[in-house]
Amino acid sequence: MEIRQEKIKYKRISKRKKTHNPFKESNQRNVIESFFPLPWTIWPYEAKILILIIGIWSIFGICILGSSSWWVASREMGNWAYFLKKQIIWTIPGIGLFYCVLNTKIRNLLKFSRIIFYILFFLIFLTNITGITVNGSSRWLELGNLRLQPSELIKPFLILEASNLFAHWNLIKNDKKLISIFSFGLLILLILKQPNLSTASLTGILFWVMGLCGGVKLSSLFSFASLGFFTGCFSILNNEYQKLRVTSFINPWADQQESGFQLVQSLLAIGSGGLFGQGFGLSIQKLQYLPFMYTDFIFAIFAEEFGLLGCTLFLGFLAIFSYISLRISIKCRNNYTKLVAIGCGVLLTGQSIMHIAVTTGSMPTTGLPLPFISYGGNSLMASFFIAGMLLRCSLESTGFIGLISTRKTLN
Repeated sequence: MEIRQEKIKYKRISKRKKTHNPFKESNQRNVIESFFPLPWTIWPYEAKILILIIGIWSIFGICILGSSSWWVASREMGNWAYFLKKQIIWTIPGIGLFYCVLNTKIRNLLKFSRIIFYILFFLIFLTNITGITVNGSSRWLELGNLRLQPSELIKPFLILEASNLFAHWNLIKNDKKLISIFSFGLLILLILKQPNLSTASLTGILFWVMGLCGGVKLSSLFSFASLGFFTGCFSILNNEYQKLRVTSFINPWADQQESGFQLVQSLLAIGSGGLFGQGFGLSIQKLQYLPFMYTDFIFAIFAEEFGLLGCTLFLGFLAIFSYISLRISIKCRNNYTKLVAIGCGVLLTGQSIMHIAVTTGSMPTTGLPLPFISYGGNSLMASFFIAGMLLRCSLESTGFIGLISTRKTLN
């Protein structure tokens, strides 16, 4: 009934535009509406809230990054706005990518995702051979002045490829299932080899949740979860770099000047925030006491400046985003868009929670950016891509776009 009412409303709006609007006014409206695949008046309320959330999240992230990075930028780069300017420069193409994804059918994204997925898969393989090693991890490839982090850029295509696999799991032949699962497993191993335990864990969680929603048997899922757990343990035991981080996570105060230094300084920053925080821009720990204060530990600076109240509000913000993502996935009209929406929500929310867990000492110290907030062009581009897909799924749930081509391909 709701969909029929929306269709009638949409027809009435289009008739009004043709008959009652003046020429100039109609031109202005046409220009504005041409930026979006659907007129704003018939957007679902989830889509309207989501685009507001994304806008607040990205603007808020730039402000927090500017506060957390100005001291180290002025000391090391000679320009307090060095990291802020670079993030804003990356935000512009990020918004452009968001717009392109928003205006592309999910069906078309699913079609060409496999090619880009395997290109980035190969680049991740190259990082283990010729990648730049920073702080014990080889995660970056250097192309002139540009640094690529394929393990970040591949995240949107992980969602799309998992959707291609799990959307009709029971109808796919066993040989195709084995090839896809082997590819995903090999990808996780290559990311572990960098080593990048946090991204490998996030990737495994993403596949597991999407598999659960796609109808994979629980026994199979628990087998894969057990295999992933033991693989992670094996990686930690055979990698001194990861072993030190796990032992320092258990008791960071035992070696607070060496292996536990990061976590101790992060906890001091969070603790000194108190109830209301030190105030925006007034963090002490960012004065080069806390390493990676504008990337892997940016939440600690936020907690110090905004206190327990600010942290609670941010967690509430993430809860609202998760709820909206769930609502979008429920309203989706086919398995593909449903799984894409679930994957987008799980990845952005899961990555945020894992980042917070690291900074609060609830999880071993590892490098994982906070979406839309941590410094880094690769992470920012991936976040905008994922947000664009989620918003597109919401717009396609109305039935006005994306549905006709889907019916044709299914027939």
